[in-house]
Amino acid sequence: MSTSPNKNVQRRKNAKSKSNHPNDRDQLMNSTANERLQSDRENNKHHQRSGGGAGERPAAAATIAALNIIQARAHSLCNGGGLITPFINCCRDVNCCCLNANSCHSCQTANTCHVIPTTTITNAATVAAVTPVNDLSRSRSGSSSRVEAISEPVKEKSREPSQSREKLIEANGIETSTPATDTEDKRFILTVDLDLFSWLLFALAFATRFYRLTYPRNVVFDELHYAKSVAHYMRNQFFFDTHPPLGKQLIAAVADSIGYDGNFTATNIGSSYQATFPLFWMRFLPALCGSLLPSAVYNLIKETGISRWASVLGGLMVLFDNSMLIQSRLILMESMLLLFCTLGLYFLMRFQKTKVMYIGWILNGLASATFLTFAFSVKYVGFFTYCLAIYLIVKYLWDLLYDATKTNTYIILQTVGNIIIFTIVPIAVYLLIFYMHLTTLYKAGPHDAILTSAFQASLEGGLASITQNQPLKVAHGSQITLRHTHGALCWLHSHALVYPVRYPDGRGSSHQQQVTCYPFKDVNNWWIVKKPKYDDIVVGEKPQYIRHGDIIQLVHGITSRALNSHDVAAPITPTCQEVSCYIDYGIDMKPELLWKVDITNRHKEGSIWKTIKSEVRLIHVSTGAALKYTNKVLPDWAYSQQEVAADRDTNGKDVIWNVEEHRYTRDSDRAERERKLMTAEMIPMEPTKLSFINKFLELQYKMLVHDTQVGNHMYSSDPLDWPLLSKGIAYWVSDKSNAQIHLLGNILIWYTCTLGIIVYFGLFIFYLLRRQRLCYDIDENEWNRLLTVGHIYFIGYLIHYIPYFTMDTTLFLHNYMPAFLYKVQLLCFVVDHIEYLLRRFYGSSKWIVNSYRLAVLTWFVAVISVYIRFLPISYGWKPLTIQDILDLRWKDTWDFVIHATIKHRVP
Repeated sequence: MSTSPNKNVQRRKNAKSKSNHPNDRDQLMNSTANERLQSDRENNKHHQRSGGGAGERPAAAATIAALNIIQARAHSLCNGGGLITPFINCCRDVNCCCLNANSCHSCQTANTCHVIPTTTITNAATVAAVTPVNDLSRSRSGSSSRVEAISEPVKEKSREPSQSREKLIEANGIETSTPATDTEDKRFILTVDLDLFSWLLFALAFATRFYRLTYPRNVVFDELHYAKSVAHYMRNQFFFDTHPPLGKQLIAAVADSIGYDGNFTATNIGSSYQATFPLFWMRFLPALCGSLLPSAVYNLIKETGISRWASVLGGLMVLFDNSMLIQSRLILMESMLLLFCTLGLYFLMRFQKTKVMYIGWILNGLASATFLTFAFSVKYVGFFTYCLAIYLIVKYLWDLLYDATKTNTYIILQTVGNIIIFTIVPIAVYLLIFYMHLTTLYKAGPHDAILTSAFQASLEGGLASITQNQPLKVAHGSQITLRHTHGALCWLHSHALVYPVRYPDGRGSSHQQQVTCYPFKDVNNWWIVKKPKYDDIVVGEKPQYIRHGDIIQLVHGITSRALNSHDVAAPITPTCQEVSCYIDYGIDMKPELLWKVDITNRHKEGSIWKTIKSEVRLIHVSTGAALKYTNKVLPDWAYSQQEVAADRDTNGKDVIWNVEEHRYTRDSDRAERERKLMTAEMIPMEPTKLSFINKFLELQYKMLVHDTQVGNHMYSSDPLDWPLLSKGIAYWVSDKSNAQIHLLGNILIWYTCTLGIIVYFGLFIFYLLRRQRLCYDIDENEWNRLLTVGHIYFIGYLIHYIPYFTMDTTLFLHNYMPAFLYKVQLLCFVVDHIEYLLRRFYGSSKWIVNSYRLAVLTWFVAVISVYIRFLPISYGWKPLTIQDILDLRWKDTWDFVIHATIKHRVP
């Protein structure tokens, strides 16, 4: 139901105004209450004379009777009557019917009207129990609908001890007033709670994760990649990765603290680490995060309202899952990613339960935003968890709009606070991580060529050492290499081969010299800039610089043919024009050799064409098409080089080029000029200065667009294979035996969790349809708990799983780990909810509930049994025979590695 903001404000004001009751109404209610109390006293005395138990107390009976009157009739005045409002507030929604009416029958029908104490009561005689109306009505037989109230505490002397009254107050959830001095003293008391379950989970996880941590002393799966990255950090050498750097930075910080020098010689998976390589400390941080993960999961589940024993079950499932064990014991990122995701959501739950603008509210919010940022700073898949957090925040703020007890100021403070904490903080933390990354890696490394010429020239010892002191400004007669600035790495290239006369589809070509984009440095990448009105191409004493808008020709340095384009379809992209080097075959094909220089960043670098710094578009004068890299591969007749064409759409990144290497032509003789092109060394220049923001933005763009496709892999899998664990990954195999590490989860946990997803969704649909017919199978608290868990875990599972169906890249089982973690936590609620149903509908038959608990315990024992059964391929410690491996192959799709020549265990 949609409500305009003005209506919400008006209803909120109406709700407040109804708490001010006229004096005459109070007097009438007080009189009625006193008469009722007097009648109850007489009834109690009569009961005592007629044989009541000696232990019964008349005053206490009168008190309880008066409380029952208030409870049973609270719905008649639910925010609309004048007497009960100071004590209860059964409807909080601004759209509730009770806010503008004297009855709450609709709430009573829906079994959603609860008595909620809103003030502090100092006398046990005025205590009101928080009980659903329907439950109260069942406890009373034939009571009328009269309005009862109490205006003054019962002053009759009671034989009940003060301790009994305190127990009554505690049982009904009412706070007693305390002296101001006690409250002030408590501000200086620090209370530390130690959850033994949490510490026990950590201790068990620590023991399993750190056991024989340095075995095997070989490169296992992606350890090769991450160990190289850490070595580059130690040597300050720039490297490129499609994932953010935080995880590698943290491991590098540990390695640096023990004096690791970055010496890493392993070249492939399975290679032995050298004796000086600190393998324990390199695997230390992932193992520590994996040890903390079960406790973090336990606390998150408990924070979302699930029972403690079900929360412990969630932590134990994480502890005894073989895939979680494997990912935590190696130099991999998943354990850090999962821990940061879990902690981010845990502190978000605490943040939303803390009073606004309190120190705890600020600290929990900052912790949540920081850990969520850490998550997607380890791997970009963590951004899915951040999206889930934003969804929960928006839902929380939206629900506040319908809460009549919250003022406009409170809602505004919450909204502004959430925006600041969960937008400004993540941006600041993310920028800080990349600032440390780029500041540390200031030397040239193995991946420089992926970045632009300007970025390379800013690194110490990289392109700057090649282009040092070369001419800055491009002039008539300049010898240049033109590099595609954004996207793929390649240079404008030509060679003596020509386009085929006809293509396979029957189209004809110009049969002129091929022009391509070549991803390697080559002498055929050199071009000479020439102004059309000059015949020679020698740079004189006063160079004629090329400016924005000038018309030029580009002459290929080795073949001396000029760059040309015409109205002939390109070989692979027929919607674009062919680009060639002109050859006159005498077939009346007019040369179109003129190109206009369009400097796109001239507002920053000026109107003169500069080496490296200027980004240019070359516009064909006759047709208006721009020289473009099409990102398509030519057939074998062009040696599978990449296509260059001319596109009339002059926008986009693929039409941007820059000069990378540059020198002036000094010799007019063609043969001598070609000889120098073939043999000359580059003339160097000073490093280019790039700001952090420029480098950061370029690196982000490259990380997003860089092709990470690794081709077909025998252990790759599809998202449909993951829920039922259809395929694992061979991480490592010993070269001396069949001992191996194979990524597989605990199949019993994985199948049960998949079933839990189905059961949860089925229960939700069932309850929802029943509620539409006004049939309420579970109480309102359990329904709200089911919705809360669904918003966090069920939606979280979908957010972390569904996007993989749209990804055109090679996927592996470990991509499913974040989604699997949400599935585990959702199963905990399903297990807890089934026990709730058994207690609700079969509470009198305790054997049914106990049998269910025994079944869960039996299932968990089976989980431990499966975990132990697959430990040999989780630790890789045990040489296996062929029969041992076949016994572990529970599914035909599991591809374990077997050395055919090894028949028995190695002693």
